[in-house]
Amino acid sequence: MRVRIAVTSIAAAAAAVLVLGGCSADEGDTGDTVTVVYSKTNSFTVLDDLMQTAKKEFEASHEGITVELQPITATDDDYKTRLQLSLASPDTAPDVFYEDTFNVRSDIEAGYLLKLDDKLGSWDDWKMFDDAGRTAGQGEDGSTYALPLGTDTRVIWYNKDVFEKAGISTPWQPESWDDILAAAAQIKSSQPDVVPFNMYAGTGTGEGTVMQSFYELLYGTGDGTGLYDDDAGKWVVGSQGFVDSLSFLEKLYDEGYAVSPDKALDPNVWQAVFGEWFPKGTLGATVEGSYTPSFWAEGGDFAWPEYADTMGVALFPTQDGQEPGGVSMSGGWTLAASAQTDVPDLAFEFMTTVVNKKNALWYAINNAQIAVRTDVAQEQTYLEANPFVEAVTDAVSVTHFRPAKSDYPQVSVAAQEATEAVITGQKSPAEAAAAYDDAVREIVGDDGVVTG
Repeated sequence: MRVRIAVTSIAAAAAAVLVLGGCSADEGDTGDTVTVVYSKTNSFTVLDDLMQTAKKEFEASHEGITVELQPITATDDDYKTRLQLSLASPDTAPDVFYEDTFNVRSDIEAGYLLKLDDKLGSWDDWKMFDDAGRTAGQGEDGSTYALPLGTDTRVIWYNKDVFEKAGISTPWQPESWDDILAAAAQIKSSQPDVVPFNMYAGTGTGEGTVMQSFYELLYGTGDGTGLYDDDAGKWVVGSQGFVDSLSFLEKLYDEGYAVSPDKALDPNVWQAVFGEWFPKGTLGATVEGSYTPSFWAEGGDFAWPEYADTMGVALFPTQDGQEPGGVSMSGGWTLAASAQTDVPDLAFEFMTTVVNKKNALWYAINNAQIAVRTDVAQEQTYLEANPFVEAVTDAVSVTHFRPAKSDYPQVSVAAQEATEAVITGQKSPAEAAAAYDDAVREIVGDDGVVTG
């Protein structure tokens, strides 16, 4: 899952919906067109290449059928807003669309997604998808509503040159949060112009704040329940681990180990991370996704031939080094069909074209994805795609997934707001955690929470 968020204008998004989606009801539907909506930005063109390839393959094997690609040039948050507005009406809903796993449950509940169960039984390739991939598009009813494109993990990416100048030997693997702070202090002391250890915070980077930062802390506290207590079926409040995680971010920012708060709140800070700071040796480390090499590889938007020799990877440690010793987070994106589509069979067939073995292998390699097809995961070209494939795949053994609940998107925003309040000095960690607890109770009700 690429998590790149920016604040968007609902009014602008609403206007943009007019250019999305399938035929309007009064135009009629001849059944010869499949409309496909997906995200495309200057730094994310791989999906567009995949869709262009799938369009050619599909039209060649389906005479008289046209695939109408409708890429949306927008940040993730803007894309999701525009997609949600288009799905709300049969006049604008596309037949097929690119869907973040964290929106699947809420969109199922809203009635936006087509149930695929009756089609999967006759699709032989479905058995080639691993268990995690198969469940990514499931609803609470156990039915499948979306097909996985790939998944990811989060690890620490660090610049070996910066670390070695600070007297820190590489390969480097911190065993606890204190090890991270100690390394950051060494870097700051030896190289004052370098940002020692960046972790995203605030609402500017949206889901990136929680997936590439806060959750690595929270799920490594030993608190046992993280955001959601599966056994109780309730959201966790009153968590000491939540306070401890905010306290770590507070120290990281207050000590000047991370970027300044104003830079942290910039939705485009990630571009500086990939395109400037790491290549120029002005950033020691950050927590980011397994897809990171796709930006630096030949043809990437921030092509950096030396990245393979300069960069290193480490697992994010648990708070005090307790088992299992490391923490990661996984997400992913899927393809779904609209419940409003007039061409459900063609929509499903196009989706299966996109995720067939050949296309899935190409996408996993070129977008630095962790493969969800077992046959792709065994391909030598995939295993040799970049020097970090093995390391980021190993992180699967300690990974966590966001709660697959329709309330999650609102809870996520509350967590982002807590981090922002702390790094800007508006609230202490305890106060920000208390505000988060109040927000969660407001979202799900008193009966929907349990004290951690």
